[in-house]
Amino acid sequence: MNHKSIQKLDYLHDLFSEHDFLHLNGSVKKIIGLTIESTGPEVFLGECCKINTIDGKTVLSEVVGFKDNHIILMPLDEFSGISLGCEVHGTKRTLSIGIDEDILGRVLDGLGRPIDGKSIFVKNHTSLNNKPPNPMVRNRIKEVLPVGIRAIDGFTTLGKGQRIGIFAGSGVGKSTLLGMIARNTKADINVIGLIGERGREVREFIERDLGEEGLKRSVVLVSTSDQPALMRVKALQAATSVAEFFRDRGYNVMLMVDSLTRWAMAQRDVGLAIGEPPTTRGYPPSVFAGLPSVLERAGNSEKGSITGIYTVLVEGDDFNEPISDTVRGVVDGHIILSRRLAESNHYPAIDVLASISRLMSEIVEKEHISASRELKDLMSVYNDAKDLIDIGAYKGGSDPKIDKAIELIDDIEDFLKQEVEEKIDFNKMVERMKSISQRIDKESNEKKAQ
Repeated sequence: MNHKSIQKLDYLHDLFSEHDFLHLNGSVKKIIGLTIESTGPEVFLGECCKINTIDGKTVLSEVVGFKDNHIILMPLDEFSGISLGCEVHGTKRTLSIGIDEDILGRVLDGLGRPIDGKSIFVKNHTSLNNKPPNPMVRNRIKEVLPVGIRAIDGFTTLGKGQRIGIFAGSGVGKSTLLGMIARNTKADINVIGLIGERGREVREFIERDLGEEGLKRSVVLVSTSDQPALMRVKALQAATSVAEFFRDRGYNVMLMVDSLTRWAMAQRDVGLAIGEPPTTRGYPPSVFAGLPSVLERAGNSEKGSITGIYTVLVEGDDFNEPISDTVRGVVDGHIILSRRLAESNHYPAIDVLASISRLMSEIVEKEHISASRELKDLMSVYNDAKDLIDIGAYKGGSDPKIDKAIELIDDIEDFLKQEVEEKIDFNKMVERMKSISQRIDKESNEKKAQ
């Protein structure tokens, strides 16, 4: 064999080594509810597959389980057009999202594809299933992150890298509050995940609540309620992956998710469809395992931070239902929105007495903490005596604390109320709190001197 023949054989060997010319395809054998069963191809759990429909379209799906030598797939797109015998192709990869700094100001779907009518070119891809930062290399939370809401900055102050839940029933002002935070926060970048939202509300949130100013430094990922359950599940992971991308480049990121409850409902649909047993209120174990795994991905790293704000839509205003309980046990504090306050035209309808930030005492000055506690104490006294005051049964002078609460309650409520477009300065807000609390201390000292 001459030298040229050997070179040609080496070239062909290299060519066949670099390319896989043999593709083993599977075929659809059964469709039950939300799942598709196929025989073949050879795939792994979590692999992204493509199904060719009878009308020439391609449906993305993910391997979610195996049963009786069959592969269980769940579609990420609408799967009308899939019939028995349709070809199933494996891709040998898991789902990922295309990402770059150019996506700022853009509106994407749950897989990072643009839905705002503009093209997008990205250089990087990142997995939807990244691991949380090593707990031993996480930077401690030491810095305040103002969000521009007096009731939050004053009484449940957030730190860079903190995770907090906003718990509320429907129609109490969650989306409006998120929009105010997105416009006013001192974070570098906002990543907003709208999961299970009504299609009508998406544009309303972007144009009315977020506004042009907020959108410029935000990335919005949307998976509406009509989309497949798996797409809604992936939207939360995608939003977290986008936030991680910017955190790893040294940014302080604000990740806002609305809502975790709708994500849990989507995960419940997925879990029940693949045969998981229902547990508390019909939620399968994957819901309660999945919540901590995705929430732990937020927080500080060695380079930047992700401050996570997650809304929880409580069923029937029951703040102790399973999803609320689980989230409250994982996050670093909670903000309660009260229907009673909303009905009395008190916005934002934040119940500061029921809300708490577990890190506030570590990140703000002592005078701020002291003022916060004194005002909360006064509000608590007033609430306890409110029924007597409203019916005129309380006589002035009977209790000095109640007298002081009646005197200052209007000032406190005026402090807590805030117009949607109103901007505040953190330091001025703290000074205003101190001035109200000093009025309490001044009169107490004068009575002691007498």
